[in-house]
Amino acid sequence: MKLTFLGAAAEVTGSCYLLEARGVRFLVDCGLFQGRYAPQRNRAPFAFDAREIAFVLLSHAHIDHSGMLPRLSAAGFKGPVYTTTATRDLLGVLLPDSAYLQERDAAVNGNGGPRGRPLYTVADVFTCLEQIVPVDYAKTVAPAPGVRCVFRDAGHILGSAILEVDLATPEGTAKVVFSGDLGQPDHPLVRDADRIRATDVLLVESTYGDRLHKNMAQTLDEFAFALTDTLRSKRGNVVIPSFAVGRTQDILYLIFELHRQGRLPDMDVYVDSPMALAATRVMLAHTALFDAESAAFSAWLRHGTARDGPRIHLTESLEDSMRINSIRSGAVIISASGMCDGGRIRHHLRHNISRPESSVVFVGFQAAGTLGRRIVDGAETVTLFRERYPVRARIFTINGLSAHADREALLQWLEHFERPPRATFVVHGEPIAAHALRDAIEERLRWQQVAVPTLGQATDL
Repeated sequence: MKLTFLGAAAEVTGSCYLLEARGVRFLVDCGLFQGRYAPQRNRAPFAFDAREIAFVLLSHAHIDHSGMLPRLSAAGFKGPVYTTTATRDLLGVLLPDSAYLQERDAAVNGNGGPRGRPLYTVADVFTCLEQIVPVDYAKTVAPAPGVRCVFRDAGHILGSAILEVDLATPEGTAKVVFSGDLGQPDHPLVRDADRIRATDVLLVESTYGDRLHKNMAQTLDEFAFALTDTLRSKRGNVVIPSFAVGRTQDILYLIFELHRQGRLPDMDVYVDSPMALAATRVMLAHTALFDAESAAFSAWLRHGTARDGPRIHLTESLEDSMRINSIRSGAVIISASGMCDGGRIRHHLRHNISRPESSVVFVGFQAAGTLGRRIVDGAETVTLFRERYPVRARIFTINGLSAHADREALLQWLEHFERPPRATFVVHGEPIAAHALRDAIEERLRWQQVAVPTLGQATDL
């Protein structure tokens, strides 16, 4: 057996792993790179012949895990893509939007390649979507002779999965577990990640492997302060860059709960992201996957109003989006993209980031090289639509809302293994975070054979 790390190795984005066993070649995830050098990296040739890939196992719908699937299909991949039913439905939202952005950027500036040639097209997406095979949690699939896989709940976003892959070997069976993106315990809406008891080889994510999140009580206090200080004391707007899938719904849930508890003033909440609205509709079709506390919240979302909820406005058209920019106070504006590198959020930043009475609240990971990361790191000015704007708005970073497990949660998840894997690879983390988690695993769990792989590294298992 051979495992090759083709993305998310000493970095967060571009998740892609190639497994070769007994003549079968398959991928786990096939995601877009994000950040400064993403266009060039996404356009580089695949490190394999797409026609020789038998199938893909997909952990969840986020674009850094799924966003290269249409390009894979366009390159000749004809096999099935196995993923959970909820992920299948979310891909129907995320991938067409990604293709639209590819086509638009190619027309405007070449998107890193020849003018007019997108990375992939909407037509490529619909071809790819026909290859999706939905799988229920805890059900075993056998995508090829000698390969079996079970999808377990990862507690990250709707439909996210841990992958347990059993591979036939001359000596018997070997198990490889891919953690996918693991959720923080007690995260809003989703259930906690399933525990895995044993594996021979483990790939574990490390997005926040070097830090601890604040607990939920502290996080709610900080979030409530950011909103009340801005809306009540300074009488400005709150702008929240948010990922359309998962994070937007989490933020809405927390606003609903805090308002219901009397901890927030009256407010108007604008969800200005067509993709977030589509993802919310998918979420409402899969409420059986959520925790028990979400019933009142789901009703609020379905009907748009509630006696004890804030006023919610779901913005569809560009005209409605533009009207939000005339609001000078009292608005909470939730918009994509979550790292501020595209989408409607850039318009809302342009109209608020230089206003001392307004705030920008970051509620998710900001990859190196993104506009969001530059703002979080203290940039004094930012460029939006080719104009420079001073950063005068107050900047909040609330990491406790992350859908990624922190170092302690990752270690607690790992502690449930009954014996150490014979090989553990720490992936999906920037170098400092990945090496910090590796060191913590060795020190606290006393595991050996723990490594941080490099991009392109191939390992015989």
